[in-house]
Amino acid sequence: MSASIANVRPEPDQVLVDIVDYVLGYSVDSALALATARHCLIDTLGCGLEALAYPACTKLLGPVVPGTIVPHGAKVPGTSFQLDPVQAAFSIGAMIRWLDFNDTWLAAEWGHPSDNLGGILATADWLSRTAVAAGKAPLAMKDVLVGMVKAHEIQGCLALENSFNKAGLDHVLLVKLASTAVVGQLIGLTRDELINAVSLAMVDGQSLRTYRHAPNTGSRKSWAAGDATSRAVRLALIAKTGEMGYPTALTAKTWGFYDVSFKGQPFRFQRPYGTYVMENVLFKISFPAEFHAQTAAEAAMKLHGVLAQQGRTTADISRITIRTHEAAIRIIDKTGPLANPADRDHCIQYMVAVPLLFGRLTAADYEDDIACDPRIDALRAKTVCVEDPQFTKDYHDPGKRSIANALTVELNDGTTLDEVVVEYPIGHRRRRDEGIPLLIEKFRTNLARRFPAKQQQAILDVSLDPARLDAMPVNEYVDLYVI
Repeated sequence: MSASIANVRPEPDQVLVDIVDYVLGYSVDSALALATARHCLIDTLGCGLEALAYPACTKLLGPVVPGTIVPHGAKVPGTSFQLDPVQAAFSIGAMIRWLDFNDTWLAAEWGHPSDNLGGILATADWLSRTAVAAGKAPLAMKDVLVGMVKAHEIQGCLALENSFNKAGLDHVLLVKLASTAVVGQLIGLTRDELINAVSLAMVDGQSLRTYRHAPNTGSRKSWAAGDATSRAVRLALIAKTGEMGYPTALTAKTWGFYDVSFKGQPFRFQRPYGTYVMENVLFKISFPAEFHAQTAAEAAMKLHGVLAQQGRTTADISRITIRTHEAAIRIIDKTGPLANPADRDHCIQYMVAVPLLFGRLTAADYEDDIACDPRIDALRAKTVCVEDPQFTKDYHDPGKRSIANALTVELNDGTTLDEVVVEYPIGHRRRRDEGIPLLIEKFRTNLARRFPAKQQQAILDVSLDPARLDAMPVNEYVDLYVI
């Protein structure tokens, strides 16, 4: 006869409590974190604006029922949509992630913390419009920036020591968890309600990574984060009704997340929550490419110039060796046919071949009309990846956090070009002074894709003035982006 199970309601898991106490109690006073968040805001919104040129993205945006307009709802930048905050979070989240061009965090787990902006901005805009309609004060953009810092921190600190991908789970789990916590605070959840909300996020089914890997690589990877941050808004609103939570969602024997989905292992932590992640986040400035290939693409651009200077072309190449780190080999080292743009922007050989050939790597270069060029696959077939253990060590070193790649090109006549090594991408904290002016120029370019000159300038005037941006009501800032 089996022993009975004790049915005493336990205290909530400490991991959940720590997240909630950080969100509710931590004061963000780091000037560096807030300045980085301002740059992150404009870069993320700019990435979303560029994505609006792609029908594969825009077909997913807007209300579930066509024609629905929500009074005082959240607006979707670059469009005329005004939606409930759940659907607005999906639309904004899908836009900003579509082209794989927003920020990145690399550790035991990787991901894109600015994915959380979908839920944060949609919720803050909806709350602000609702408040104004009731004669109350709206939220300010400073509230959005603080929320971004905290969402980055939750997602990034959980990623430092915990590899969800090795358990077959996608990193958007962390987007859902971080967004739930921050959105819950924005909508005014009590401490107990917020613990309930984050427990609901952990009880939820979690996405499998199979849509990011051969043979199933596909476009869901471009809207999965939008789905996660949207689900976070929904769960926070459910908790707001007083719906119960599940205190040991992580640790419950047999039925909790650790036993069911994490091979029985508890989460490990390297550092307490603060502002570390935003301060050290990686920006994608030069290339819309999976981040482990950013330095490889930069090295390929340099080699394109070397070949041109010598009067040679890619037809003269016999072999390309990419000296890289373990994570790159595990995620983006691919041979064989590439089925779609989502497949190509996760293939390091493709992301090296295109700049070697053309001296560029843009979002359009993953489309079929470019990919059909037989020279790309010919170069891919000549390319091999080898792990450098030191590169892997430096990738995990908290003091370095490098993402190194080195390219060696051998030619048909037996000549070997000098190896080009790039340890830190231009979006790395170590290259901030070099990178931020280019990030701002990227934002200007993306604004010009969507808005007339006067509207572009109005957005720039506020976005590049820290004091004005901090104080501006959220709804007024989002209105600047409305078409």
